[in-house]
Amino acid sequence: MSRAARAVIDLSALRHNLQRVREAAPGRQVFAIIKANGYGHGMVPVAAALSEADGFGVASLEEAMTLRGAGITHPILLLEGFFGGDELAMIRRHQLQIAVHHPAQLDALEALEATELLPLTVWLKVDTGMHRLGFDPEQAPAAWQRLRTFPAVAQPPGLMTHLACADDLADPATPQQLERFAQLLPGEAAQRSIANSSAILCWPAAHGDMVRPGIMLYGASPMLGEPGAKYDLRPVMSLETALIAVKHCRRGDAVGYGGAWVCPEDMPIGVAAIGYGDGYPRHAPSGTPVLVNGGRVPLIGRVSMDMICLDLRSQ
Repeated sequence: MSRAARAVIDLSALRHNLQRVREAAPGRQVFAIIKANGYGHGMVPVAAALSEADGFGVASLEEAMTLRGAGITHPILLLEGFFGGDELAMIRRHQLQIAVHHPAQLDALEALEATELLPLTVWLKVDTGMHRLGFDPEQAPAAWQRLRTFPAVAQPPGLMTHLACADDLADPATPQQLERFAQLLPGEAAQRSIANSSAILCWPAAHGDMVRPGIMLYGASPMLGEPGAKYDLRPVMSLETALIAVKHCRRGDAVGYGGAWVCPEDMPIGVAAIGYGDGYPRHAPSGTPVLVNGGRVPLIGRVSMDMICLDLRSQ
């Protein structure tokens, strides 16, 4: 018998959320972001469930090769590009798309000669205000024009950026970023990609040619203080377990590590087989709701590695 704690993945919810992307950004290419093991949902089954996406976004060559090894033939975009020139042979062989955000990457691409392989699809990443990766807007036109001369790069290269504050409609940063991006290479026929989940839902001006949904695919709201249900997003993962003991404690009994929670009266305490070793947040405070037999009961005391305690007085 295995432990009762398990993560249940609803692939139909994943497909529903992809459809919400299509509805919110009609006519755009959709590259589903499935890095970090599909946000913890399992990258390969997530990719299979999202087969109607136009492509996938991952963080590294290793993640891309996991997908190719599983028979996934969709276009795959390396969101951080390549970490060293030694990765380019594999990138070319498997026709991976790359984001280019640093001059050293330009140097490595310039050294590539054209071969019988198809040229690489490259997106020049521009830092319009996130201040994480990307060329400054003043440097980007020259970098893009330089990419235009590389024989191993498909022409024309694309342009992409990332929004820092699109989850807050009141923050002026997003309009400022969009304006900076709009001023890049006006009139050039470059594909453009801007929108993350929050921009897909709430900033139509950011939709560009290709959108990059991440967290919304998994059912979580990308907007500050708003539930996913507001945007008809369905949660993909649920955590399930079972009670392994019910204790009858007396008033004044301290529960769990540090005695951080004290019984206010004689009461039943449930012990459920799940904890921070299973990914349940160790910092979850007393009062955090847990469903038992369909009804909400509060977490009490500190979360242990593989157990939590619950107030069962309402059961």
